[in-house]
Formats: sequence, structure tokens, C-alpha cells
Amino acid sequence: MKQQDILIIGGGIGGLTTAIALGEYDHKLTIIEKDPEWSVYGVGIIQQSNVIRAMERLGILDDYLEAGYGYDGIEVYIPTGERVAEIPSPKLVEGKPANVGIGRPALHKVLGDRAKAAGAEIRLGVVADTIEDDGQKVNVWFSDGSRGKFDLVVAADGVYSSTRRMLFAGAPEPEFTGQSVWRYNFTRPADVTCLHVYEGQTGLGLVPLSDELMYMYLTTAEPDNKRYPTEGLAAVMRDKVPKTSPRIAELAKQITDDSGVVYRPLEGMFMESDWYVGRVVLLGDAVHATTPHLGQGAGMAIEDAIVLAEEIDRASTPTDAFSAYQSRRYDRCKYIVDASLEICRGQLGLAPPPDQVKASIEMFRAVAEPI
Repeated sequence: MKQQDILIIGGGIGGLTTAIALGEYDHKLTIIEKDPEWSVYGVGIIQQSNVIRAMERLGILDDYLEAGYGYDGIEVYIPTGERVAEIPSPKLVEGKPANVGIGRPALHKVLGDRAKAAGAEIRLGVVADTIEDDGQKVNVWFSDGSRGKFDLVVAADGVYSSTRRMLFAGAPEPEFTGQSVWRYNFTRPADVTCLHVYEGQTGLGLVPLSDELMYMYLTTAEPDNKRYPTEGLAAVMRDKVPKTSPRIAELAKQITDDSGVVYRPLEGMFMESDWYVGRVVLLGDAVHATTPHLGQGAGMAIEDAIVLAEEIDRASTPTDAFSAYQSRRYDRCKYIVDASLEICRGQLGLAPPPDQVKASIEMFRAVAEPI
């Protein structure tokens, strides 16, 4: 399908990479984003070799690497602070790192700049109130009172997707896992040059983001799905940090800024039914939201974008394009959702204790496969 007029709902990682990928095929692109400030949620993100490959495919690898911190392996520690394993990561792009830690704002800027360069019109503070597919076009009524007609609609509007709820009857809702994640930025010590993973029921890791910065993530059991007020949040996170190695204990003392703590209950969902209806298709967390235990949530959305753009270009009808896209993505995304949830369950004592080394090696092998 050539030169389609496409609406993308959601201006996050999935929506922006969709615009970049579709821009290669000269489609007319409009992105709507409900946040009028286009702010970025989160501290940082881990991305592995398949994302490095995807960024090369999108033509933005150099900008992406410059904005983050590349590294080639994972070091695994037991709670005492003793390093017990090193996990090599496969490189999928010659001469480039196998993994990247990158700050959310830095990644957002790279993707936003490239989406604009791809010709996308970005409308902030706007949502789709009504979506009606008449078989030839998709009529959309927007919250600002305007209306538009589009050939296709791509909904990359996250785990709480309003598009999914509006158009996909019987679609699953995200389910709370019983676990939450905490994140906080620190000055990066010179020896944290790769991901440091600490084993235990409380998952903990140190992730380099730049020459100056790293962040700590912490996964904790929160059986009542408690929501914490911002005031006092740093003290709560400090108390959640396990009393383990001297390094971790020292870092815990530095968690003092309530506003610097990013706390998120972990939820997941996977749509086993069709990811599309008529001329509207779901992408990323809107259809396969995963917990972060394998660091692949954003990676799956980025790969989705590339595959969807390829299939739209190849197909003669929306159904053909969307069916092929789902077929290529289904097993890979389901594996990530299921394997991540199994680690979560193991940390909660609901499944055998997770073998982080084995799970990481299996994940690296799986995502190295072509998309």
C-alpha cells in the first residue's frame, strides 16, 4: 500500500519509532499525544542487541549510541556483593556495543527529532474521542473539536490503551503481578561499565546511562498494590533496598530526593486474539505489555514498528498487512511476556527461584533471531 494517510495514537517509544519506520515509505503521518507537555516517564532503560540492530535499520544508530552508554555484557552478583557470573551478550551490529543503557529523556529526544524529520505532524494534548471505520477510511473525532479521515490508524497508546478498550471487545486488561519497580539516578562509579544484576527475592540492578550517570532499579513485592505519595518516597525506597553489600548500602543512603524516585506497579497483558480490527491496529504495550525483568518491553515495540511498516508497504490491503505483522510478531512477543512474568513469579516465591543467568542467555539467543 503506497502513500497512506496514517494516524499514530501515542507519542512514546512505539509511536515515534512507528513514524520513523513508516517515514521511509513516504506515508503522510500524524501523531497525537495526550500529554500536552510531551513529558517522559521514567529514569532510564536497558536495551539489548536486537534494539541496536533495529536502530541501525531505522537509520538512527549513531545518534542513539551517542545519547546512551554502550556495554557488552552483564555481571551477576549474589547479595553479599560477590560477583558469581559474567554473561556475554551477542553483538548483532559489527563494531557496535551489544547493549545500551539510555536515559528516557535522551531516548525521547532522539526519537522525537527523527520522527519530525520523517515528516510527522505531532499534535500534543489531543486524544481520539471517537474512531469509526467505514470500510474505506477511518473517521476520527478529536478532543480539541477537530475531525480527520485516515487510511490507517496505528494505536501505540500504551498498556492502558483507550483504543483497545474502545474497539476491541473482550480484550484483556492489564493485570497487577504483585510486584513493583523502583528507579533512582546516581553518579556512575568508574567500575560500573555494564549492567550489574544482584540475585535475590528483591531484584536489584545498576545500569550505566552515560559517562556520568547510572540508575538503580529495585523490584519489590507489593501484594496490596499500594500507591505511595510523593512525599516520603525516598525514605520508603531506602527501606526497600536489601541490606546486602557495602556498595548497595552506601548507594541506599544517597536516595534522598522524593521527586527523583520513579515507582511503578508491574502489570502485564497479552492479546491472544486479533491485534487489529478493520483499518486499526495495535502496537507495543497496547497489545503485549511485559514486566521489565528481561529488559525487552521497549525493544518489542521498536521491532513492532519496523515489521508493521514493512508489511504495510508489501501488502495490498490493511487486513493482509496487519495479519502478516501479527504473524511475524506473535510468538516472539509472547515469549518475552511469559518469560519475564516467570522471573517475576519466581522472585515472589510463586514459582521456582529464577536462574537469571539461564534466562538472560535464552533471551539473548531468542532476540538475536531475525524479526
